[in-house]
Amino acid sequence: MRTQRQVVDYSLQKRAVLRELLAGRVGTYDVCDASPYLKNAARFHGEPTDRRCPICRSENLTLVHYIYGDELKQSAGQARTLAELPVLAMTLSEFQVFVVEVCLGCDWNHLVEQYLLGRDGLTGDGDVAGEQDVAGTGGVGRRRREAQR
Repeated sequence: MRTQRQVVDYSLQKRAVLRELLAGRVGTYDVCDASPYLKNAARFHGEPTDRRCPICRSENLTLVHYIYGDELKQSAGQARTLAELPVLAMTLSEFQVFVVEVCLGCDWNHLVEQYLLGRDGLTGDGDVAGEQDVAGTGGVGRRRREAQR
């Protein structure tokens, strides 16, 4: 997705949690604590992966995408499918996406990454590729092309 920006990856934190679990400093019940709401979101809105659960190793992980933002109003905090995110990114100026991996077998869950999406990411320096200012018109040509879309 080309509007994705300010990506934060939590893979180092995940490795640290798994290391603590293997060392015995953290119990399985402490890390396998997915709520019923998260498990339902994974069933109905999740994206299945081909990666095995690091705890039970019998189930594949499911990714759940939660969205937050001021423009979302009552929809903030809802799980969305991956296919819905580009549509929302073109209609909203900015919202945040949190990606959580869930194992439906043992209830393992961990925040994988977070990032921003939205139209604000499309206009980096003012001109979109191929739409430069037309011969001193002050951007009128570009605005005219945008209005025709």
